[in-house]
Amino acid sequence: MNEILPGHVQEFVRKCQDKNLSPASIHRLTTMLSAIFSNALLNQVIFIHPCKGVVLPRIGRKPLKVITPEEFDAFFAHIEGEVFRLLVETKIESGLRWGELTELRPKDLDRQTQILTVSRAVVQLTSKFHPEGGRFLVKDYPKDGEFRRLKLSRHLVLKIAAFVLANGIGDDDLLFQMPGPNPNVPIPPPPVPPDGQEFGLTEPNANGRRYRHGTTTAYTNGRCRCAYCRAAFAHYRAKRRALGKDDPRSRRRIDTDGHIPQEWFRTNIWHPAREKADLPDDITPRVLRHAHASWLLAGGADLMVVKERLGHASITTTQRYLHTLPDADDSALTALDNIRGRSKSRTPNPKALQAQ
Repeated sequence: MNEILPGHVQEFVRKCQDKNLSPASIHRLTTMLSAIFSNALLNQVIFIHPCKGVVLPRIGRKPLKVITPEEFDAFFAHIEGEVFRLLVETKIESGLRWGELTELRPKDLDRQTQILTVSRAVVQLTSKFHPEGGRFLVKDYPKDGEFRRLKLSRHLVLKIAAFVLANGIGDDDLLFQMPGPNPNVPIPPPPVPPDGQEFGLTEPNANGRRYRHGTTTAYTNGRCRCAYCRAAFAHYRAKRRALGKDDPRSRRRIDTDGHIPQEWFRTNIWHPAREKADLPDDITPRVLRHAHASWLLAGGADLMVVKERLGHASITTTQRYLHTLPDADDSALTALDNIRGRSKSRTPNPKALQAQ
């Protein structure tokens, strides 16, 4: 390791660029490499950190996708189920991460002060990586490693209190639990692809062939993974297994201890509501966290308050949410129009001067 110098790491970065790796991928690889050398330096295995001073390709930041209040209202109207409507409303009004939101318990909310304490987060793992072979692991600290406290609106606190009382939820129970008496909820059958509708053709494959969307050939030969092609292929496989073909097995079940799996929520609750509201595919549950920050800043909230509310480690992360709403620059345009129109309002009318 002592023989590796900054020049070698810079050469590694250049080779990654030659292989057309994205700047983000190169940054991730270099970060892992730097962590290895930092540990070696700490333990005096090496005495020069070869990653220091290495020039990395610049990452272009894409604008954040934010849902507008009007789009959210249209989407929220299609959310089915009391527990999921409250979950979505809590997420948009708190900006919590998914692991923080689904680990909330009534004891975390002080109903008098309306203060919510975020002190835990849950992560979903494969059973072999879980200490006890389960699927959900509760961590005592959220992502930023610190407890944080934020205030909820009065109407949301009242809704949560009424929901807890109506469903007999104890202080130590999960606020948002997987529905159904059996925690191992069956995964619903695959959707049936629309019949008799034309969705166009796929992009040409390696052989230049194109296929109709919503068909198994588009999925297999065309390598298309759109919602229609995935539904067609899943339905095809389900029919064959129902007939005893293709190594039939019993319907898969979701292994959960009561926590709501994110993928199950996206598939069964989020996507159907999003499609009914006619919103684009890139509107994901994470967008609600972006929207929370954007709406606060657009409404005049202090930048540091929003930073602490969302648990950002850096103020730079919070600043990305400034001016993300479509109408964020309306005030600037109004101000520009006022100044531009000032000279016109002061210029005398030539005809009026001649009349005088």
